[in-house]
Amino acid sequence: MDGTSLLMIVMMIAIFYFMLIRPENKRKKQAEEMRNSIKKGERITTIGGMKGKVVQVNDDSIVFETSEDRVRIEIAKWGVQSTESMEAAQAQKQSGGLFGTKKSEPKAEETTSEPAEKAEKDDKADFDPEIK
Repeated sequence: MDGTSLLMIVMMIAIFYFMLIRPENKRKKQAEEMRNSIKKGERITTIGGMKGKVVQVNDDSIVFETSEDRVRIEIAKWGVQSTESMEAAQAQKQSGGLFGTKKSEPKAEETTSEPAEKAEKDDKADFDPEIK
């Protein structure tokens, strides 16, 4: 093995380190800091998709309420995906959600089933020419 091939191998290892390994370690460190800074009253989302308000923080677990009926769930800290302070959650709720718009009701002409019946007939006509 000559010097140029050794240099290429070292460069490839350096590229893998700076492009893959180092950014992943940064993300893990940020996630660990976020999980360690969780306080009572914050809203969390778990990796399973459950959302709730933190009511108790222990060394390695968190207890949170999922809704107004006060269902409490205890999870490991590593199960928290993201956090949101109560002030931000209330501001988002008052502004009408994430994008500030409300969901619109479907119009009356959109609720009729005539287009669906016509599409169904057209699909059957492709297979049986007598239906047209």
